[in-house]
Amino acid sequence: MNRREFVAGALVAQAVLPAAARVRIAFLGASHSHAPAKMKVVQENPAYELVGICEPDPKLRAKYEQAGVPILTQEQLLGDTSVEVVAVESGVKEHAAQARLALEVGKHLHLEKPPADNFKDFQALVGLARRKGLLMQMGYMWRYHPGINAALEAARKGWLGEVYMVRGTMNTLIGRDARWEWALFHGGQMFEQGCHLIDPMVRLLGRPAKVTPFLRTHGAFNDKLADNTVAVFEFPRALGLIMSSVLQPDGGQHRAFEVFGSNGNAVVRPIEPPLLQIDLAKPAGPYRAKTQTIELPPFRRYVGDFAELAAAVRVKRPLAITPEEDLLVQETLLRASEML
Repeated sequence: MNRREFVAGALVAQAVLPAAARVRIAFLGASHSHAPAKMKVVQENPAYELVGICEPDPKLRAKYEQAGVPILTQEQLLGDTSVEVVAVESGVKEHAAQARLALEVGKHLHLEKPPADNFKDFQALVGLARRKGLLMQMGYMWRYHPGINAALEAARKGWLGEVYMVRGTMNTLIGRDARWEWALFHGGQMFEQGCHLIDPMVRLLGRPAKVTPFLRTHGAFNDKLADNTVAVFEFPRALGLIMSSVLQPDGGQHRAFEVFGSNGNAVVRPIEPPLLQIDLAKPAGPYRAKTQTIELPPFRRYVGDFAELAAAVRVKRPLAITPEEDLLVQETLLRASEML
């Protein structure tokens, strides 16, 4: 896919640095479900040196220690001036507070999603990072996805015509034991996982004029988790529809991101492994008319994220996605979760 080569490939090349120039990174919290895979990506990337992790749960600490990961206290992690980047991979309730600790001592930040459970705390983090000249990267896992980025490119460059609809499906299946943690927040599944598709929709269409959430509890469980959720987003000339449920077996195979325009559509389904189809009424950009399946490079979560972060730290440049975009995504997520 040479005309639409995913930018992360170039970033990975930039981020392969001599050992002396490696970015030293530590994890503040490692209980989030994304933490093990992110740690593996960091360990395999020669641009990074993993200094260690700080994790209060003794069972998790033991698991990481057995895998050869150094264990740090919070004081050791935050007080080590050689640590340049902190990855916050704790439970969502701790994200904002731990992010602030890292920023206050001058660390660049990779912050797991959702970055905060309210808007005020996230605004404060953005302001703090700006004042200190620090990078703060959000952990939305498909920002470097080749299919989603190709769909966004087709929309932004007008190849799809005038975009009138964006639709996303983000379903999964979780057991009874996992539901309590996801029920900690009013938005439930929309807040926990719908955020991954609210992110590209908002970065494409901007701030919605109106958001109408439907946060329902339909599973046969004795709890209040909003486990079957839909949100409708009204933009000046388009609609958005994000659906997110925890009730679908093999839900990952049915996840999708779709952009519809007056000249055709771009459909990523499934999202992992990535499959993109473009269907146009008239040829546009590099695409011919009618339905075509687009060849995509392999995709592995988090590789592009950490590659860009290492390169940005080393050459002292901003991240591709701006703090203004991050603020807008957070505001819209909270509106869709009835938490603003």
